[in-house]
Amino acid sequence: MKKILYITMVFTGLIFTTSSCIKNMEMKPIDPDIITADKAFEDPEAYTQFLAKCYAGLAVSGQQGPAGQGDISGIDEGFGQYLRGYWYHQELTTDEAVIGWDDATIKDFHYQQWGDGDGFIAAFYYRIFYQISLTNEFLRQTTDDKLDTRGTSQDWKDKVKVYRAEARWLRALSYWHALDLFGSVPFAVETDPIGDFFPSQVSSNELFAWLIEELESMEADMSEPRANEYGRADKAGAWMLLAKLYLNAEVYIGEAKYTECLTNCSKLINAGYSLSPTFQQLFWANNDMDPQTMQEIIFPIRYSGEHTQTWGGTTFIIHAAVGGDMDPATYGIDGGWGGTRTTKQFVEKFQGSDSRAMFWSEGHSIEIDNMGDFYNGYAVTKFRNTYEENGELKTGFSLTFPDTDFPMFRLADVYLMYAEALLRGGSGGDMGTASTFINELRTRTNSGVVNAGDIDLEFILDERARELYWECHRRTDLVRYNQFTGDQYLWAWKGNTKDGRSTDSKYNQFPLPASDVNANPNLVQNPNY
Repeated sequence: MKKILYITMVFTGLIFTTSSCIKNMEMKPIDPDIITADKAFEDPEAYTQFLAKCYAGLAVSGQQGPAGQGDISGIDEGFGQYLRGYWYHQELTTDEAVIGWDDATIKDFHYQQWGDGDGFIAAFYYRIFYQISLTNEFLRQTTDDKLDTRGTSQDWKDKVKVYRAEARWLRALSYWHALDLFGSVPFAVETDPIGDFFPSQVSSNELFAWLIEELESMEADMSEPRANEYGRADKAGAWMLLAKLYLNAEVYIGEAKYTECLTNCSKLINAGYSLSPTFQQLFWANNDMDPQTMQEIIFPIRYSGEHTQTWGGTTFIIHAAVGGDMDPATYGIDGGWGGTRTTKQFVEKFQGSDSRAMFWSEGHSIEIDNMGDFYNGYAVTKFRNTYEENGELKTGFSLTFPDTDFPMFRLADVYLMYAEALLRGGSGGDMGTASTFINELRTRTNSGVVNAGDIDLEFILDERARELYWECHRRTDLVRYNQFTGDQYLWAWKGNTKDGRSTDSKYNQFPLPASDVNANPNLVQNPNY
């Protein structure tokens, strides 16, 4: 996909957002004398290019990298990029990350004191629904009737059938993010009208049921695991989203679905994936080049310093984590932004020689007395724009925009979901197998093996933190364990106090943006916002 992400046609003018607040999402129209839908698809390669745009929606923020022709107006392209917005919501709200900047309400994420007027929440909400509208339009333009009318060849019809399944998967991914973060949201699919209309709101239960049915029905049209181009979705992607939905079903619908989670984890485990022999290389600039590393990654968001430039994504993750006395060249960048670190409570989860503990502590205090001081809190060195080749340290194509792909889903996560679902009462697995999986992860990083009897739910939560930190899992995990809000687990500056304090359970969900609620009479705000 790196080869085609930048060959995207400007379909934005053909797309209407599913968000009800359409006036705040000013679309950039195309001169109809230059391109229309029918003209665009005279060359069937346009279907590939449009699908590339759907994938690119996760990686970049507009038509011209790193900024300049944003998909959504009124939002800074760095703040409004999909992965960066998702990272803010999943990491800055937890013990895994703090940020020192004073941009608008950004610190409110860590304090857990945001409101329905928060600009960062609105930015990601609109990005989610832009992505959904993009995939909806792809599906509108690729129906059998449309293909027949355009005289599309059978070879291309066969290709487009797979493309449609991938577009549906991308839409399901964004609807899962909407469900996980917001709960009850506006809902529209390709058969709904486009333009100025008010989408209806669906409940969490309704959206959960739709996602399960959608993922199960698309599976038959998807490529076999690892048979597609690296970076494109396949059957394993469908199983991964199903596993995630079932693991969190008690949060979403109040009903346990752990056996179903185990079933999909087992499919993934038997699909030919294997652990990367080196943990660190999963987060290097060549993580899409080494065959063994790629065997662990089920779905990445792909980046190229040459072709997918953005101020979000791994550009943000790597640059923002470097500052103070850290040498930017060590991380393959031309300068650090001195923003993100981690808390004492998170650092203390690592013991002994665990090589996953990738922190910069020189000159830093583990205590955070001042959120705005980069030297307060350890820096995190997990993601880099460097790699080793024949014992020599090399950097990516650009010192500004990393080549490092973001591993959204990988096998290690599946191993840990398998163990957790089993401990929570799921059937179809065994603890001996689960402990073997966990010890494979720990052996890889010199963490020491554990006995099956030592593995309980609290151990799994901590092991997920050690293995998956900064990969956009932590908030969802803490909510599932009932430790995100309340006082069961406190960390530095939770609740806007140095030692942490209890927070309101309403923060387990984010509010719908007030602008959307005010614009759409069908929407009801989440409780207590």
